[in-house]
Amino acid sequence: MGVVLPVLFALFAAFSNALATVLQRRAALTVPQSDGFRFGLILDLLRRPVWIGGILAVIAAGAGQAVALATGPMALVQPLFVLELPLALLIASLAARRRLPGALWLAVAGVVVGLGVTLAAASPSGNRTDVPLDRWILALAACAAAVAALTVAGLRRPPGRARASCLGAATAVCYALTAALMKSAVHVLDEGGLEAFLTTWETYAFGASGICALLLLEHAIQGGPLVASQPALTLGDASVSVALGVLLYEEHLRAHWWLLPQLLGIALICAGVLALARAGDGAP
Repeated sequence: MGVVLPVLFALFAAFSNALATVLQRRAALTVPQSDGFRFGLILDLLRRPVWIGGILAVIAAGAGQAVALATGPMALVQPLFVLELPLALLIASLAARRRLPGALWLAVAGVVVGLGVTLAAASPSGNRTDVPLDRWILALAACAAAVAALTVAGLRRPPGRARASCLGAATAVCYALTAALMKSAVHVLDEGGLEAFLTTWETYAFGASGICALLLLEHAIQGGPLVASQPALTLGDASVSVALGVLLYEEHLRAHWWLLPQLLGIALICAGVLALARAGDGAP
């Protein structure tokens, strides 16, 4: 099957996450706003059926992501989640029965083509499953420090672009770390069965990281415009995931002259994501 299986399941997960984003965004904008970090936000959201639907979509996405990570490298699987943003806008436009203008279709094409060029040029390979504990300690410490710094920086600012961008970036780091931990936990499940899965620390670590990501995401949505939070979330998740794949799982990317098409693809992705995020500010 090669890369086909992880790509298919990653695309399914990206679609499910896009649906979840649309539903969660609608729900988050109907609850009381907060200037600080409020755990009660989740309790308010639990009273919104549309948010529950979003959580079910998140669960489906998690299952698809787990299969993709179990069968393919992080550096291949996680960048495919860049497609969440164009998919979310398409879903939102269909729900509102509005047609996307031609400029946005061009932006969607830019993201898709850029992603294809980048992954084809990088050709991620390697699928190591055992990560030494010392590498985990360094990765966990670095990610925790980054999330804490970005969260504090965001919450110190009033609602607006800076706040949303910082919280979106913090969410991205949590998402990437969750994926790295999930990959390890799924390997334990595959090798040792359910008992081993329930007794390994990675299972509870990726659960905790995922909950943090969910809470940060809701605050990022409330914190400011989509044009600030979504690029930080979308591009940050892909970038940090690739870094963790290389550093933890020893995945390989092609270098030398292959860097040129990779940079071109990344430029197309960034331009498309920024254009789509601006349009997303007006999405229902």
